[in-house]
Amino acid sequence: MVIENNAKDLVKHQIFSFFGGVDNYDQIIDWAYPIVLNKLEYCFSYVKNKYYRRGEQVFFNPLHVGQWTMFLYYMGNVISKRGERDLCDKLYGISKVISSADIFYEINMPDIWFFDHPQGAVMGRANYDDFFSFGQGCTVGNNKGVFPIFGKHVSMFSDSKVLGACRIGDHVIFAANAYVLDTDIPSYSIVFGQSPNITIHSIDQAKFNEITESVFYCDE
Repeated sequence: MVIENNAKDLVKHQIFSFFGGVDNYDQIIDWAYPIVLNKLEYCFSYVKNKYYRRGEQVFFNPLHVGQWTMFLYYMGNVISKRGERDLCDKLYGISKVISSADIFYEINMPDIWFFDHPQGAVMGRANYDDFFSFGQGCTVGNNKGVFPIFGKHVSMFSDSKVLGACRIGDHVIFAANAYVLDTDIPSYSIVFGQSPNITIHSIDQAKFNEITESVFYCDE
C-alpha cells in the first residue's frame, strides 16, 4: 500500500494539538500502527473509488478526510482491545471533529466497508457484514436495546435509517431518506419510504450494481 504523508506522526500531532501532551502514547500507537495499516490495506483493496488507488496500487492519503476517519476508527478499535480507553476516547473525539461521523471504536465494523461523504452519519452497535457502505446522514441504531443484523452488500444512501430488530438480507439498498424500523428486508431488494409505510422492490444483481455503481471489487 502506498502511504502519502506520515500517518503515525500525524495522529500523534493531532492528539497533542487537541488534548495537550500530558500523556505519552507513542508506544501504544507504534504498536497499533502496522496492525491498522494491514486492516486499511485489506479494506481499501476492495474499494473502487478513484481516491483509494494509484493505478493498480492501493493508496492511503491521511489528508483525505474519509480515509483518515477510517484510520482513526481502526486505531481506536485495535487499541481498545488493550483497554487504553483514554487514548481511544481521544481518537474517537478527533474523528468526530474532523468528519462529524460517529463511528465508536467498540463497534465492530466489517473487514470490507466504505463510506463517501460521511458527515452526520451515526453507526450504532449493529451486526455488520462485508461490503457495507453508507453516505451522509445515515443512521444505524437500536429500538428498545435491539440493533439490526446486516447481510453482505448492503448500501445505505444519504439520510437513510435502519433501527431496531431488522434482519437485512444480502444485496439490499436503502434509498435516500428511507426509514426502516423493526422490519426484515429480503435479499436483492431496494427499500423506499418510512416505516410502517415502506415499499420494497425486488432487484437483480445487474440492477444492484447499476444503482450502487459497483462500489467494490468482488466476485459475488
